[in-house]
Amino acid sequence: MKSVLHLAAAAAFAVNSVAGHYIFQQFSAGGTQFPVWKYVRRNSNPAWLQNGPVTDLSSVDLRCNVGGTSSNGTETITMKAGDQFTFTLDVAVYHAGPVSLYMSKAPGAVADYDGSGPWFKIFDWGPSGLSWPMRNSYTYNIPRCIPDGEYLLRIQQLGLHNPGAPPQFYISCAQVKVTNGGSTTPSPTALIPGFIKSSDPGFTVNIYNGGHNNYVVPGPRVFTC
Repeated sequence: MKSVLHLAAAAAFAVNSVAGHYIFQQFSAGGTQFPVWKYVRRNSNPAWLQNGPVTDLSSVDLRCNVGGTSSNGTETITMKAGDQFTFTLDVAVYHAGPVSLYMSKAPGAVADYDGSGPWFKIFDWGPSGLSWPMRNSYTYNIPRCIPDGEYLLRIQQLGLHNPGAPPQFYISCAQVKVTNGGSTTPSPTALIPGFIKSSDPGFTVNIYNGGHNNYVVPGPRVFTC
């Protein structure tokens, strides 16, 4: 009987712990918010753990979340370079930390791409004063100058709310076909994993001890056209 109670308590703790997380699950473009997971790769975690974070800096799960190296039926949306898009979460972000957007060009169809190629960063939302960008959705634009092709469009929120414990990555990737683009080769680029080091100040920072001051979002610098 005691073991059954222990198992029940452990299960309840796990569910309650995951309830404290969130996930980017919906994509919008052209004024339309599309169904959950239509253009966003769904991770392979069980349903009760869909919104769990990734914490291992050496894991390929950092690319597009657990199991996200496979498309698994995700559709690809066609957008023009310069078009606006939005990622929406199941609940608003409430773990303090920065939000970043990355892209990686597939060598062919993005549905067949595992994200092992180079990534470039297109935007960072860092702290403003003492406030972090904790929202329900994040909106930006496809860079106007990048070449036509199919891309993984990645959003990442880095939870820095628990100093002393590994920071938490909340990640999703959309599949996008870019048209009407330019001819600029984005740089700098980085591989994922490998784009952030465990010694990076923006990764190791204690946000409750002056960590907002002169904060630098980890990862490569933002590419601009």
